[in-house]
Amino acid sequence: MADVFDSKKRSDIMSKVRSNNNKSTELALIKFFKENNITGWKRNYPVKGHPDFVFLDKKIVVFVDGCFWHGHQNCRYFVMPKSNTDYWESKIKSNITRDKTTYDSLSALGWNILIVWECELKKDKRENTLERLYYEIIKNIVLK
Repeated sequence: MADVFDSKKRSDIMSKVRSNNNKSTELALIKFFKENNITGWKRNYPVKGHPDFVFLDKKIVVFVDGCFWHGHQNCRYFVMPKSNTDYWESKIKSNITRDKTTYDSLSALGWNILIVWECELKKDKRENTLERLYYEIIKNIVLK
């Protein structure tokens, strides 16, 4: 189905759409941090790339990325829409490129980057993901 709006109007409409964040995944991590006495994290801290969690003292950033929006190719939740495919491929590709630039910039500044995919917080993978995250955070806190 063709878009009923021209590209300028569609762009204007989309620019007004604001994220509600990935609240359920962020809340799951907050609960996990609290249950494991992992402290020192901040949310909405003004760091390039807007990571979901920042451990400022240890220079650790945690991104909780949605599988669709960030192009998680090895995920059963990533399904390219059948309509307007060119637009979505371009959009997701630009998100991936932006993410890589962000990660490279942060890494060059000495930040440790941890990425948690949305699908990794589903019930069947959550325990392994949280164990990996715990290890990575503790390793960086203890060894640095």
